[in-house]
Amino acid sequence: MTTTRVGFGFGSNLGDKPGNIRRAVALVGERDIARLDAVSRIYRTPPWGDLDQGDFANACALGWTALSPYELLAAVKTIEADMGRAPSRRWGPRLIDVDILFLGDHTLDDPELTLPHKELFSRGFVLKPLAEIAGALTLDGMSVAHAAEQADAKGIELWEEKSTDAR
Repeated sequence: MTTTRVGFGFGSNLGDKPGNIRRAVALVGERDIARLDAVSRIYRTPPWGDLDQGDFANACALGWTALSPYELLAAVKTIEADMGRAPSRRWGPRLIDVDILFLGDHTLDDPELTLPHKELFSRGFVLKPLAEIAGALTLDGMSVAHAAEQADAKGIELWEEKSTDAR
């Protein structure tokens, strides 16, 4: 079975924020969505987009998947729903958000899914944890480490010193 390198971004700003991230990471593996081999530490980050809400917990993970882009999207949306994510306003509070940051060299640009993630290089809260585990990675011709250095990291700090478990 052919597998493809995949990157995920996780975010939460309701309830046990770090616990929500750890649970979503665990579900990716438990449900055979991807075999994760790197998970960043969890970062406390200020809200982005809609600023009238609490801080977020954010982390990233890397792994390998055999799923197609749309199968992968359906799988992460199922995790969000099963964990109790309710529909809300754009960029509003959420129990869990699981984004597909990239899927190998797939490029897509449609209303359902954009790969690589269309906001990846404008979000310090994604780039900082992604650079921690994949600084040497180049996406769309841009180095993740370089993009992280250039990104606005104001207010981004470690939430936990310990890494989450990738298994």
